[in-house]
Amino acid sequence: MRFHTPSGARLPRPRRLLAALPALAMAATGLLAVAAPSATAAGHSPDSGVTTKRLCAAPNHPGEMACLALARTDIAPRPSLAPNATPSGLGPSDLTSAYKLPSAAGSGATVAIIDAQDDPNAESDLATYRSTYGLPACTTANGCFKKIDQRGGTSYPAADSGWAGEISLDVDMVSAVCPNCHILLVEADTADMNNLGAAVNEAVALGAKYVSNSYGGSEDSTDPSSDSSYFNHPGVAITVSSGDSGYGVEYPAASQYVTSVGGTSLSRASNARGWNESVWGTSSGGQGAGSGCSSYDSKPSWQSDSGCGKRTVADVSAVADPATGLAVYQTYGGSGWAVYGGTSASSPIIASVYALAGTPASGSYPASYPYAHASSLYDVTSGANGSCSPSYLCTAGAGYDGPTGLGTPNGTTAFTSGGSTGGNTVTVANPGSQTTAQGGSVSLQISASDSASGQTLGYSASGLPTGLSINSSTGLITGTASAAGTYNTTVTATDSTNASGSASFTWTVTGSSGGCTGTQLLGNSGFETGSAAPWTATSGVIDNSSGEPAHSGSWKAWLDGYGSSHTDSLSQTVSIPAGCKASLSFWLHIDTAESGSTAYDKLTVQANSTTLATYSNVNASSGYVQKTFDLSSYAGKTVTLKFTGVEDSSLQTSFVIDDTALNIS
Repeated sequence: MRFHTPSGARLPRPRRLLAALPALAMAATGLLAVAAPSATAAGHSPDSGVTTKRLCAAPNHPGEMACLALARTDIAPRPSLAPNATPSGLGPSDLTSAYKLPSAAGSGATVAIIDAQDDPNAESDLATYRSTYGLPACTTANGCFKKIDQRGGTSYPAADSGWAGEISLDVDMVSAVCPNCHILLVEADTADMNNLGAAVNEAVALGAKYVSNSYGGSEDSTDPSSDSSYFNHPGVAITVSSGDSGYGVEYPAASQYVTSVGGTSLSRASNARGWNESVWGTSSGGQGAGSGCSSYDSKPSWQSDSGCGKRTVADVSAVADPATGLAVYQTYGGSGWAVYGGTSASSPIIASVYALAGTPASGSYPASYPYAHASSLYDVTSGANGSCSPSYLCTAGAGYDGPTGLGTPNGTTAFTSGGSTGGNTVTVANPGSQTTAQGGSVSLQISASDSASGQTLGYSASGLPTGLSINSSTGLITGTASAAGTYNTTVTATDSTNASGSASFTWTVTGSSGGCTGTQLLGNSGFETGSAAPWTATSGVIDNSSGEPAHSGSWKAWLDGYGSSHTDSLSQTVSIPAGCKASLSFWLHIDTAESGSTAYDKLTVQANSTTLATYSNVNASSGYVQKTFDLSSYAGKTVTLKFTGVEDSSLQTSFVIDDTALNIS
């Protein structure tokens, strides 16, 4: 019989990689300063004296995220300001001027900020920023500011000076762009995608229509699953920083459901706009806005660039270059006024512009809005963040490019769902998610209205399932759905003045029913027989003790939990019929005596030799979480599903699995 061993009764974990500790410590505190790239001629003047540091350590395992804030180290922090003095760095009036933003919009809108760890001084630092710039107070007392944990409570995670700087940057940028907005700060337990994703879901559940995410990590094969679990929120504008390492793609900026925000250098100029912008970065790469072609995420229907078959990063952009950086006030881990940059700044800026633009249309994906209004953005046409092919993925030019997307805000029109080019507003009624069987006939009427009487509307659509088309005069979608899959569909109505409106929704075409009857394939899926068969399991895995609760019933699969070097496995082989869609799901609870953000004990989930996901002690949570993976690619094949738990020499981690299913349809 095994037992949970309290951490207090264990010997300290052996120190590992002693030779690497000095470098790791420097990375963790962000003391590895690098020269910030200068802009091209259209941006600021080159300044070799600009140096920066990362506020958060780089991720060290799949699924871990890092904040994308950079602090200027060549400008000494200022604990306080003399009366009437102005902080260094761009402030609210600069952003309002550069992006032609309204000053009185956004009242009552809530912008959610998603970060990891706690900033105990977030509210007091925010008060200093806002009072310095003459902005209205935003406090817990007046209902403008609210801080919660990822479950909506006040059990805040451990404080962290790096993430505190990120939090200061985020809430200050919301204040600068939308001073009338409310701010909801959601602090995830750790910088793991599952915890940050849970924080996103909590923000949306609490009614936030604008959610900013200023973090990123390496892409991996689990990203599409994270897309559906955390970022598929129609009617909510979710923005994500594109990255700070120059050309290259990060997640969740690559999610098909979010607005990926790149970065620019922004400086005053004697032109009609009063400002110049160029790509943040240089053609030699390194530090700069992230961009590129995703390896895993599907291309959203509203993107049409031809050099990338999957999701292209970014969509739009805003100032991010630390050399033309933003004034920020931080006291936990900081010394007061400082100048920060990174695409951590551009994400909350764009989320706040969405808030100024008004509530997103129900059922729509706001990431599509700028693509319907590209002419209402400032097109950034100079600069690069690296070298690549095709070149538009890393080099600015007229129209769409990777580092800056479609451009930067010119007012709020590009971030609204309706068109206003001709002075009219066109509204398209969202038909909601559609499901059609492969080979099934379709007749779906799209309805739209115009604020002006007597207008004739024309209709178009992108991302329709194969075999379907829309009548340009009537808006009726007809045809036979010939190919199974999930399609991100956008329908658009345009009037004679060129005003337009759009609605986006998901259209699922299920696999042909020939030889495929919907069923669940796994035997003993809830382990309630009290034995493993037809699973193959190591001794003691199938368990009904009270040490860990089952998700339902009495039995579950309990891997590891010994607090010593140990490996447990659980596997079952099944055949998936040809022509079927297949989905693996299971409920997972992770309990650990470990602490910190290092993954010591790991659970690997595999389908044959393919790793579907890896979890660790860092993913521990108080209850069960359902995990789902698409296995449709294994149709017509035999697949072995395997869970392998590996525990190291001390401090237990339990991986508890229950209520598994392999559903086909």
